[in-house]
Amino acid sequence: QFAPGDDTDVNLETMARLAGDAANRGALLVVFPEYSSYFTPQMEPDWVEHAQGLHGPFTRALAELASELGIHIVAGLVEKVPEEEQRVANTLVALSDDGDLVTCYRKMHLYDAFGQRESEFIVPGELDQNPVFPWRGFTVGLQTCYDVRFPEVTRRLVDAGADLVLLPAEWVRGPLKEAHWRTLVTARAIENTIYVAAADHAPPVGVGNSMVVDPMGVELVTVGEATDVGVAWIRPARIAEVRRINPALELRRFGVAER
Repeated sequence: QFAPGDDTDVNLETMARLAGDAANRGALLVVFPEYSSYFTPQMEPDWVEHAQGLHGPFTRALAELASELGIHIVAGLVEKVPEEEQRVANTLVALSDDGDLVTCYRKMHLYDAFGQRESEFIVPGELDQNPVFPWRGFTVGLQTCYDVRFPEVTRRLVDAGADLVLLPAEWVRGPLKEAHWRTLVTARAIENTIYVAAADHAPPVGVGNSMVVDPMGVELVTVGEATDVGVAWIRPARIAEVRRINPALELRRFGVAER
């Protein structure tokens, strides 16, 4: 958890320090927030100037870091969209411990709520994305921030096999927003009997409270307001144990249909 700023190199330095700390503590998969490459409290036209290609310098730097530390890294990228002059993509990149780009995800649900208009500067991702990848006995799925308010996003990932969902975010502060964050992250874990690892911006703009929640809704680790690392140990066996007790996925009566 950290608060990205408008200097990509400084952001990368912070990420390298935090990832190194996590790896030294035994982490094999590190999740950073939404907009890790570039962020300002208010979206402005300069975001287009600071956007990068999917395989640009920011992604290459993360690939080198992942390979050096022998870990997977997932982080938010402000991605250049060639055909757009005034908007960018809100993208997640997932790098393997070999430094390969294993998948990416472009945010589908844009934050046009609580007085914000993300769609003025962000191009929504396509609805047919399937951002999942295998990792150490898990199938990992990706979604971003405001997506968590839509249960069907997580359910679609679970239908694609995901049992660990990563949720980079920039959860903007405001009345009851921290309560919403904690409730929604926990609900997505409980209702799908999966692990959810949610990485937010540290204050003052974000609410912080990055956390890892297990399939029974137990917070395994939480980072409060500080720039810091939280490490949790997760087990496929825990998912199997919970699903024997709570076979909610087997008992469901409805699917998810595109609107």
